[in-house]
Amino acid sequence: MSEKLEQILDLVSEYINEKDADWNRDEDWVAYSGPHFSDKEYRAAIEVLLDGWLIFGKNARDFEKTFPQHLGMRHGSLTNSGSSANLLAVTALKAKSGFGLPSGSKIITPVVCFPTTVNPIIQNGFVPVFVDVTLPDINLDLDEVERVLEEDPEIRGIMFAHVLGNPPDMDRLMALVEKHDLIFVEDACDALGSFYDGRKLGSFGHISTCSFFPAHHMTMGEGGFVATNKAKLRKAVASIRDWGRACYCNTIKPGNVTSGTACGNRHSNWLTGMPNAIYDHRYVFDEIGYNLKPLDLQAAMGLQQLEKLPDLDAARRKNFKRMTEIFEPYAEYLHLPKATDKADPCWFAYLMTVKDDAPFKRHQLVAHLESNRIQTRSYFAGNILAHPGYQELAAEYGDIRETFPIASYVTLNSFFLGTFIGLTDEKLDYIQQVVDKFFEDIK
Repeated sequence: MSEKLEQILDLVSEYINEKDADWNRDEDWVAYSGPHFSDKEYRAAIEVLLDGWLIFGKNARDFEKTFPQHLGMRHGSLTNSGSSANLLAVTALKAKSGFGLPSGSKIITPVVCFPTTVNPIIQNGFVPVFVDVTLPDINLDLDEVERVLEEDPEIRGIMFAHVLGNPPDMDRLMALVEKHDLIFVEDACDALGSFYDGRKLGSFGHISTCSFFPAHHMTMGEGGFVATNKAKLRKAVASIRDWGRACYCNTIKPGNVTSGTACGNRHSNWLTGMPNAIYDHRYVFDEIGYNLKPLDLQAAMGLQQLEKLPDLDAARRKNFKRMTEIFEPYAEYLHLPKATDKADPCWFAYLMTVKDDAPFKRHQLVAHLESNRIQTRSYFAGNILAHPGYQELAAEYGDIRETFPIASYVTLNSFFLGTFIGLTDEKLDYIQQVVDKFFEDIK
């Protein structure tokens, strides 16, 4: 490292460490989540920026080697967002080098979800088969899963997200996967650091996904990851992420025909439609793909986040316990989050559902919290079929309020607060004061 670069990075550290991080309870918001960076993430990002090699590079490759072990998986591909991770995972099911599922294949998914879980199913020409959820966990209803599987033997797969880090009964789920020979796409975007029966979530699926959006357990600004134990699936994902390329080589720096690639043999007979043609195999395409690669700058920040991930996870677990202490006195009015048997969630957030007989509505409690600058979030889309973009699908299910009664209830009554490391004891004390005041006023 040059002396000037070191000086620049030291100034970055000085600037970040001197930034005013004090929280003013009379003016500042209590965020439900957000990035938690030290000077190390900024130093890493700026070093990449000044190097000038901004696209997928050394840091991204190092991240791909390191991160799968955090999920208990063998292989993985880094991408530019959690949404892209889900798109890549589902597209890999269709890929020639993946499972080769044809268009029209049916895939089970819960009707309460975020669009990025169901959208890739639709975008790939598959057919989502929606099931309702259960209270209070809002995970997919396994009784419903079992029912639709018995009724429709043509169902080929299942895809769902663990709800804010809490899984369904994975023993029962995996038994259904095996019995019906399903392909399981495991959306673990909210579940990094969570376990079921001692096994990490994100390691159960044939293919699984994570998100590094700023609100999630760790972040690189944006970013996502696709993990699998199957080498052919990893190859399919990597190809689809890189325009559909057949080539596995990673360009390191611009160079001649051998120095810039892994194989050293780019110019060979790779174009199958023209077998006698000598063609640069970096421009041979096996799949119909996208450009979904992350910046190396993102990966550099992600490597720094990985080092502090145990601390980030520990803070979420600690803050979840404190949130329980705040809301447990009011459990007669609220369905509070409870871990599934055998599960040890690293909770992404603190999920609550207002009970039918409560003397208030969700919007009243949420308005009280928000008016006191405490951020809340609804449980994502709620019943996805209630949204304008999904009306054609909704028409197939009749009255969705009757077909999916729990989903409809969740849409109207569920919300969550944060658990992330930025919720200091001071902020949690403030949340308790605001919550206590609300319930004092309704008595």
